[in-house]
Amino acid sequence: MKVFIGIDVGSVSTNLVLIDNNNNVLDFVYLRTSGQPIKMLQEGFRELSSRLPKDVQVYGAGTTGSGRQLAGVITGADIIKNEITTHAVAASFLVPGVQTILEIGGQDSKIIILRKGVVYDFAMNTVCAAGTGSFLDQQAYRLNIPIEEFGYMALEASNPVRIAGRCAVFAESDMIHKQQLGYNTPDIVAGLCEALVRNYLNNVGKGKQILSPVVFQGGVAANVGMKSAFEKFLQTEVAVPRYYNIMGAFGAAVLAREEALKNGKTKFKGFSVSEEEYRASGFECDGCANCCEIVEIIRSGTVLARWGDRCGKWSSSVTNSERIS
Repeated sequence: MKVFIGIDVGSVSTNLVLIDNNNNVLDFVYLRTSGQPIKMLQEGFRELSSRLPKDVQVYGAGTTGSGRQLAGVITGADIIKNEITTHAVAASFLVPGVQTILEIGGQDSKIIILRKGVVYDFAMNTVCAAGTGSFLDQQAYRLNIPIEEFGYMALEASNPVRIAGRCAVFAESDMIHKQQLGYNTPDIVAGLCEALVRNYLNNVGKGKQILSPVVFQGGVAANVGMKSAFEKFLQTEVAVPRYYNIMGAFGAAVLAREEALKNGKTKFKGFSVSEEEYRASGFECDGCANCCEIVEIIRSGTVLARWGDRCGKWSSSVTNSERIS
Protein backbone atom coordinates (compact mmCIF):
# COMPACT_ATOMS: atom_id res chain seq x y z
CA MET A 1 0.00 0.00 0.00
CA LYS A 2 1.43 3.38 -1.04
CA VAL A 3 1.29 6.17 1.53
CA PHE A 4 2.72 9.68 1.70
CA ILE A 5 3.79 11.59 4.78
CA GLY A 6 3.51 15.28 5.58
CA ILE A 7 5.43 16.84 8.46
CA ASP A 8 4.77 20.25 10.02
CA VAL A 9 7.31 21.32 12.64
CA GLY A 10 6.16 24.53 14.30
CA SER A 11 7.03 26.47 17.43
CA VAL A 12 4.04 25.07 19.35
CA SER A 13 3.22 21.71 17.73
CA THR A 14 4.83 19.02 15.58
CA ASN A 15 2.34 17.24 13.32
CA LEU A 16 2.73 14.20 11.06
CA VAL A 17 0.04 13.08 8.61
CA LEU A 18 -0.17 9.92 6.49
CA ILE A 19 -2.36 9.96 3.35
CA ASP A 20 -3.12 7.34 0.73
CA ASN A 21 -2.97 7.65 -3.04
CA ASN A 22 -6.35 9.43 -3.05
CA ASN A 23 -5.33 12.04 -0.46
CA ASN A 24 -7.39 10.38 2.27
CA VAL A 25 -5.95 10.84 5.78
CA LEU A 26 -5.02 7.43 7.16
CA ASP A 27 -3.40 8.47 10.42
CA PHE A 28 -1.87 11.50 12.09
CA VAL A 29 0.13 12.50 15.16
CA TYR A 30 -0.18 15.82 16.99
CA LEU A 31 2.56 16.57 19.52
CA ARG A 32 3.67 19.61 21.48
CA THR A 33 7.08 20.74 20.21
CA SER A 34 8.10 21.96 23.70
CA GLY A 35 11.23 23.60 22.31
CA GLN A 36 12.63 20.22 21.18
CA PRO A 37 11.78 19.85 17.47
CA ILE A 38 14.22 16.99 16.76
CA LYS A 39 13.07 14.96 19.76
CA MET A 40 9.37 15.50 18.97
CA LEU A 41 9.89 14.68 15.29
CA GLN A 42 11.51 11.38 16.22
CA GLU A 43 8.79 10.70 18.79
CA GLY A 44 6.16 11.29 16.09
CA PHE A 45 7.92 8.85 13.77
CA ARG A 46 8.02 6.18 16.46
CA GLU A 47 4.33 6.67 17.24
CA LEU A 48 3.30 6.50 13.58
CA SER A 49 5.46 3.49 12.72
CA SER A 50 4.10 1.54 15.70
CA ARG A 51 0.60 1.79 14.23
CA LEU A 52 1.43 1.10 10.58
CA PRO A 53 0.53 -2.25 8.97
CA LYS A 54 3.53 -4.14 7.62
CA ASP A 55 2.41 -3.87 4.00
CA VAL A 56 2.56 -0.04 4.03
CA GLN A 57 5.39 1.75 2.23
CA VAL A 58 6.08 5.49 2.22
CA TYR A 59 6.50 6.72 -1.36
CA GLY A 60 6.96 10.42 -0.62
CA ALA A 61 7.57 12.91 2.20
CA GLY A 62 7.11 16.66 2.54
CA THR A 63 7.88 19.16 5.30
CA THR A 64 6.60 22.58 6.26
CA GLY A 65 6.50 24.93 9.25
CA SER A 66 9.21 27.02 10.88
CA GLY A 67 11.32 23.86 11.30
CA ARG A 68 10.80 22.61 7.74
CA GLN A 69 14.49 22.77 6.77
CA LEU A 70 15.49 20.85 9.88
CA ALA A 71 12.79 18.22 9.34
CA GLY A 72 13.59 17.99 5.63
CA VAL A 73 17.24 17.20 6.23
CA ILE A 74 16.56 14.62 8.93
CA THR A 75 13.81 12.77 7.07
CA GLY A 76 15.01 13.10 3.48
CA ALA A 77 11.97 15.08 2.32
CA ASP A 78 11.06 15.23 -1.36
CA ILE A 79 9.59 18.73 -0.98
CA ILE A 80 10.14 21.51 1.57
CA LYS A 81 7.43 24.18 1.39
CA ASN A 82 6.42 27.24 3.41
CA GLU A 83 3.23 27.33 5.47
CA ILE A 84 1.38 29.62 3.06
CA THR A 85 1.61 27.05 0.28
CA THR A 86 0.76 23.99 2.35
CA HIS A 87 -2.18 25.60 4.16
CA ALA A 88 -3.59 26.83 0.85
CA VAL A 89 -3.26 23.37 -0.74
CA ALA A 90 -4.94 21.66 2.21
CA ALA A 91 -7.83 24.14 2.43
CA SER A 92 -8.43 24.02 -1.33
CA PHE A 93 -8.68 20.23 -1.20
CA LEU A 94 -11.01 20.05 1.81
CA VAL A 95 -13.14 23.12 0.95
CA PRO A 96 -13.24 23.47 -2.85
CA GLY A 97 -13.53 27.06 -3.99
CA VAL A 98 -12.22 28.58 -0.75
CA GLN A 99 -11.29 32.24 -1.21
CA THR A 100 -10.13 33.25 2.27
CA ILE A 101 -8.12 31.30 4.86
CA LEU A 102 -7.96 32.57 8.44
CA GLU A 103 -5.18 30.75 10.27
CA ILE A 104 -4.31 31.34 13.92
CA GLY A 105 -1.76 29.24 15.72
CA GLY A 106 -0.12 29.42 19.11
CA GLN A 107 2.64 31.86 18.20
CA ASP A 108 1.61 33.48 14.91
CA SER A 109 -1.33 34.11 12.65
CA LYS A 110 -1.79 34.53 8.92
CA ILE A 111 -4.39 35.28 6.29
CA ILE A 112 -4.29 33.73 2.82
CA ILE A 113 -6.33 35.11 -0.05
CA LEU A 114 -7.05 32.73 -2.94
CA ARG A 115 -8.64 33.50 -6.26
CA LYS A 116 -9.55 30.68 -8.65
CA GLY A 117 -7.54 28.23 -6.59
CA VAL A 118 -4.32 30.27 -6.65
CA VAL A 119 -2.73 32.21 -3.76
CA TYR A 120 -3.36 35.85 -4.64
CA ASP A 121 -2.20 37.58 -1.44
CA PHE A 122 -1.24 36.82 2.14
CA ALA A 123 -0.07 38.46 5.35
CA MET A 124 1.40 37.24 8.62
CA ASN A 125 1.63 38.50 12.19
CA THR A 126 4.55 37.36 14.31
CA VAL A 127 5.04 40.56 16.34
CA CYS A 128 2.36 40.77 19.05
CA ALA A 129 0.86 37.92 21.08
CA ALA A 130 -2.53 39.67 21.09
CA GLY A 131 -3.26 38.16 17.69
CA THR A 132 -2.32 34.58 18.53
CA GLY A 133 -3.54 31.58 20.49
CA SER A 134 -1.03 32.14 23.29
CA PHE A 135 -3.01 35.27 24.22
CA LEU A 136 -6.15 33.22 24.84
CA ASP A 137 -4.14 30.54 26.68
CA GLN A 138 -2.73 33.16 29.03
CA GLN A 139 -6.11 34.76 29.75
CA ALA A 140 -7.78 31.38 30.26
CA TYR A 141 -5.13 30.57 32.85
CA ARG A 142 -5.69 33.91 34.58
CA LEU A 143 -9.45 33.31 34.64
CA ASN A 144 -8.91 29.72 35.85
CA ILE A 145 -10.86 28.32 32.89
CA PRO A 146 -9.68 25.20 30.99
CA ILE A 147 -8.89 26.35 27.46
CA GLU A 148 -11.10 23.53 26.14
CA GLU A 149 -14.12 25.21 27.80
CA PHE A 150 -13.15 28.78 26.90
CA GLY A 151 -15.05 28.97 23.61
CA TYR A 152 -18.23 27.35 24.93
CA MET A 153 -18.31 29.84 27.80
CA ALA A 154 -18.04 32.68 25.27
CA LEU A 155 -21.25 31.44 23.62
CA GLU A 156 -23.07 31.90 26.94
CA ALA A 157 -22.42 35.66 26.92
CA SER A 158 -25.43 37.98 26.78
CA ASN A 159 -23.47 41.23 26.42
CA PRO A 160 -19.79 40.79 25.46
CA VAL A 161 -17.67 43.56 26.96
CA ARG A 162 -15.33 45.56 24.75
CA ILE A 163 -11.72 44.85 25.66
CA ALA A 164 -8.79 46.71 24.15
CA GLY A 165 -7.11 44.16 21.89
CA ARG A 166 -4.39 46.10 20.09
CA CYS A 167 -1.73 45.01 22.59
CA ALA A 168 -1.57 41.87 24.75
CA VAL A 169 -0.41 43.84 27.81
CA PHE A 170 -3.16 46.45 27.51
CA ALA A 171 -5.76 43.73 26.82
CA GLU A 172 -4.85 41.95 30.05
CA SER A 173 -5.01 45.19 32.03
CA ASP A 174 -8.37 46.04 30.48
CA MET A 175 -9.71 42.56 31.24
CA ILE A 176 -8.73 42.91 34.92
CA HIS A 177 -10.41 46.33 34.99
CA LYS A 178 -13.62 44.83 33.59
CA GLN A 179 -13.51 42.11 36.27
CA GLN A 180 -13.21 44.78 38.94
CA LEU A 181 -16.26 46.55 37.50
CA GLY A 182 -18.27 43.37 38.09
CA TYR A 183 -18.83 42.01 34.58
CA ASN A 184 -19.61 38.28 34.54
CA THR A 185 -17.09 35.78 33.24
CA PRO A 186 -18.92 34.69 30.02
CA ASP A 187 -19.19 38.34 28.89
CA ILE A 188 -15.48 38.86 29.57
CA VAL A 189 -14.52 35.66 27.75
CA ALA A 190 -16.60 36.63 24.72
CA GLY A 191 -15.00 40.08 24.86
CA LEU A 192 -11.55 38.51 24.75
CA CYS A 193 -12.51 36.47 21.67
CA GLU A 194 -13.84 39.58 19.94
CA ALA A 195 -10.70 41.52 20.92
CA LEU A 196 -8.51 38.91 19.26
CA VAL A 197 -10.69 38.95 16.12
CA ARG A 198 -10.53 42.76 15.93
CA ASN A 199 -6.75 42.62 16.34
CA TYR A 200 -6.51 40.01 13.58
CA LEU A 201 -8.75 41.86 11.10
CA ASN A 202 -7.15 45.27 11.79
CA ASN A 203 -3.58 44.01 11.49
CA VAL A 204 -3.28 40.75 9.57
CA GLY A 205 -6.39 41.29 7.46
CA LYS A 206 -5.97 45.03 6.94
CA GLY A 207 -6.63 46.00 3.32
CA LYS A 208 -7.56 42.45 2.32
CA GLN A 209 -10.82 41.63 0.53
CA ILE A 210 -12.29 38.79 2.57
CA LEU A 211 -14.67 36.81 0.38
CA SER A 212 -16.62 33.59 1.00
CA PRO A 213 -16.08 30.71 1.31
CA VAL A 214 -14.03 31.51 4.43
CA VAL A 215 -12.07 28.76 6.18
CA PHE A 216 -10.78 29.02 9.76
CA GLN A 217 -7.88 26.73 10.63
CA GLY A 218 -4.99 26.37 13.07
CA GLY A 219 -5.20 25.29 16.70
CA VAL A 220 -7.40 28.26 17.69
CA ALA A 221 -10.11 27.06 15.27
CA ALA A 222 -11.10 24.56 17.97
CA ASN A 223 -12.42 27.55 19.94
CA VAL A 224 -16.11 27.90 19.02
CA GLY A 225 -16.14 31.35 20.59
CA MET A 226 -13.55 32.53 18.09
CA LYS A 227 -15.52 31.04 15.19
CA SER A 228 -18.64 32.85 16.38
CA ALA A 229 -16.74 36.14 16.77
CA PHE A 230 -15.35 35.90 13.23
CA GLU A 231 -18.83 35.24 11.86
CA LYS A 232 -20.18 38.24 13.79
CA PHE A 233 -17.57 40.65 12.41
CA LEU A 234 -17.43 39.25 8.87
CA GLN A 235 -21.19 38.71 8.56
CA THR A 236 -20.64 35.41 6.78
CA GLU A 237 -20.35 31.73 7.60
CA VAL A 238 -16.90 30.56 8.62
CA ALA A 239 -16.08 26.89 7.97
CA VAL A 240 -13.77 24.88 10.22
CA PRO A 241 -12.39 21.89 8.27
CA ARG A 242 -12.17 18.45 9.82
CA TYR A 243 -8.36 18.52 10.07
CA TYR A 244 -8.15 22.17 11.12
CA ASN A 245 -5.17 21.62 13.46
CA ILE A 246 -2.96 19.61 11.07
CA MET A 247 -3.62 21.45 7.79
CA GLY A 248 0.03 22.31 7.21
CA ALA A 249 1.12 18.68 7.49
CA PHE A 250 -1.81 17.55 5.34
CA GLY A 251 -0.91 20.05 2.62
CA ALA A 252 2.74 18.92 2.75
CA ALA A 253 1.62 15.29 2.30
CA VAL A 254 -0.53 16.21 -0.72
CA LEU A 255 2.41 18.04 -2.32
CA ALA A 256 4.74 15.13 -1.51
CA ARG A 257 2.36 12.78 -3.32
CA GLU A 258 2.37 15.02 -6.40
CA GLU A 259 6.18 15.20 -6.34
CA ALA A 260 6.53 11.43 -5.95
CA LEU A 261 4.15 10.72 -8.83
CA LYS A 262 6.08 13.13 -11.02
CA ASN A 263 9.55 11.77 -10.19
CA GLY A 264 8.66 8.13 -9.61
CA LYS A 265 10.97 7.88 -6.57
CA THR A 266 11.46 9.26 -3.08
CA LYS A 267 14.37 10.45 -0.94
CA PHE A 268 12.59 9.51 2.28
CA LYS A 269 15.05 7.86 4.68
CA GLY A 270 12.49 5.73 6.51
CA PHE A 271 11.20 5.59 10.06
CA SER A 272 14.61 4.39 11.27
CA VAL A 273 15.70 8.05 11.54
CA SER A 274 13.82 8.06 14.85
CA GLU A 275 16.66 5.98 16.33
CA GLU A 276 19.52 8.13 15.00
CA GLU A 277 21.29 10.76 17.10
CA TYR A 278 20.95 14.28 15.69
CA ARG A 279 21.84 17.69 17.04
CA ALA A 280 21.64 21.23 15.76
CA SER A 281 24.50 23.67 16.08
CA GLY A 282 25.40 27.03 14.62
CA PHE A 283 27.90 29.82 14.28
CA GLU A 284 28.16 33.35 12.92
CA CYS A 285 30.08 33.77 9.69
CA ASP A 286 32.56 36.68 9.73
CA GLY A 287 33.36 36.50 6.02
CA CYS A 288 31.57 39.76 5.23
CA ALA A 289 29.45 42.51 6.75
CA ASN A 290 26.28 40.39 6.61
CA CYS A 291 27.45 38.27 9.57
CA CYS A 292 25.03 35.46 8.62
CA GLU A 293 23.94 33.02 11.31
CA ILE A 294 24.74 29.56 9.97
CA VAL A 295 22.75 26.57 11.20
CA GLU A 296 24.13 23.06 10.80
CA ILE A 297 22.61 19.65 11.43
CA ILE A 298 24.97 16.99 12.71
CA ARG A 299 24.47 13.23 12.90
CA SER A 300 27.09 11.11 14.67
CA GLY A 301 29.81 13.67 13.97
CA THR A 302 28.86 14.22 10.33
CA VAL A 303 27.54 17.55 9.08
CA LEU A 304 24.43 16.70 7.07
CA ALA A 305 23.45 20.20 6.01
CA ARG A 306 23.99 23.90 6.59
CA TRP A 307 21.81 26.87 5.78
CA GLY A 308 21.39 30.52 6.67
CA ASP A 309 24.13 31.99 4.46
CA ARG A 310 23.18 34.46 1.75
CA CYS A 311 26.11 33.71 -0.54
CA GLY A 312 26.10 29.89 -0.40
CA LYS A 313 29.62 29.67 1.01
CA TRP A 314 28.63 27.25 3.76
CA SER A 315 25.48 25.59 2.43
CA SER A 316 27.26 24.52 -0.74
CA SER A 317 30.35 23.21 1.08
CA VAL A 318 28.75 20.21 2.78
CA THR A 319 29.63 16.79 1.37
CA ASN A 320 28.61 13.36 2.54
CA SER A 321 32.09 12.68 3.84
CA GLU A 322 32.58 15.94 5.73
CA ARG A 323 33.40 15.55 9.40
CA ILE A 324 33.32 18.14 12.14
CA SER A 325 36.39 18.71 14.23
